[in-house]
Amino acid sequence: MNDQKTIFSIDVKNEPGELARIVGLFSGRWYNIESLNVTTTIDSTISRITLITNWDNNILEQIRKQVEKLINVTKVKNITFEKNVQRELVLIKVKAIDKNRSEILRIVDIFKTKIVNVEKKYFIIEISADNEEMKSLINLLKPMGIIEITKSGAVAMVSGK
Repeated sequence: MNDQKTIFSIDVKNEPGELARIVGLFSGRWYNIESLNVTTTIDSTISRITLITNWDNNILEQIRKQVEKLINVTKVKNITFEKNVQRELVLIKVKAIDKNRSEILRIVDIFKTKIVNVEKKYFIIEISADNEEMKSLINLLKPMGIIEITKSGAVAMVSGK
């Protein structure tokens, strides 16, 4: 295993069980999936899976070939080294007591994100960002008291083509 994250874009026929077969290839070989996102494409009969993992490139090439052999897989691309745009939706519940509310609002403004829920004792903040921007926001909010974080899983698209 290494620190290089690998991004796979996998197109598959939109049929029950397809995601389970692909994930099964990874779990059956003890390969960790760090992020997984699935949605239909512009063609409703095809789903796009964005899968992020971080194993040795030789092993990942073997997995790519194995996934490609699955009957309902129409395309598998390792887009790690291609110019791409990557985003993840994150919801962050942070303590919003009187002494830190204005600081949270300032941070939200700097990151051009938004508060989607306001309660007496906390805010829920929504951000759609790449991994680095997301980490920066989380690091700034930690001293305020993060209660909970949930992430959608990354989506990625090759750009420039």
